[in-house]
Amino acid sequence: MDLYGIIGYPLVQSFSPKFFTEKFQREKIDAEYVKFEIADISLFPEIINSHPNLRGINVTIPYKEQIISYLDDFDPKAKDIGAINVIKVTRVNGKVKLTGYNSDIIGFSNSISPLINRRIHHKALILGTGGASKAVAKGLEGLGLQYTFVSRTAKDGQFTYDSLNEQVLNEYTVIVNASPVGTVPNVEEAPQIPYELLTPNHLLYDLVYNPAETKFLRLGKENGATIKNGAEMLELQALAAWEIWNK
Repeated sequence: MDLYGIIGYPLVQSFSPKFFTEKFQREKIDAEYVKFEIADISLFPEIINSHPNLRGINVTIPYKEQIISYLDDFDPKAKDIGAINVIKVTRVNGKVKLTGYNSDIIGFSNSISPLINRRIHHKALILGTGGASKAVAKGLEGLGLQYTFVSRTAKDGQFTYDSLNEQVLNEYTVIVNASPVGTVPNVEEAPQIPYELLTPNHLLYDLVYNPAETKFLRLGKENGATIKNGAEMLELQALAAWEIWNK
């Protein structure tokens, strides 16, 4: 039986195990999908060494960038992004090769693109600067939108949350939460942006999918913004991962 899995910490709310387990059952695929919840990335090689039937791995927070040093090769797009969320495991004559990919960019781009209004959506704010934010940036770039990161600390070429004012929000009408803020169990948390300045011209996209409507999205909707969570993105990136593992 082929084995697939996900590494991250913690993995309590992980989408992938349920998705792939149901896929395997529904399509009668002789495979298993498991969680590899590791508290330190240094434990990763042991997962590879102790599971000879492992064919593919998903990578989630906080290891999308840390995993890079353990890989043998990269898809050019993933290398350009600098974050990995899919690993293909191949074994030839006893030798293991680990190749890194990023399917987040596929899932995000295909999920948000139907909501982009070319008349009013030209610039985007990306909340957070972790591994997921890099795929979001590439996705927005591919859709023809300019973007700027927002972080808690001041850095060249970025906004801080405190610097988001009416002028900024009038110019940046797409806002993507690429941070874990607001996910279960911290459902009363939300990125600190001036929600009262949002309008029906704004599009808010949250990579968080649990809860289905985060406080970030709820406050956006209350001010007339178009909203969408990351559930579809996760499904699309998972399907892309399956294609990678089996092509």
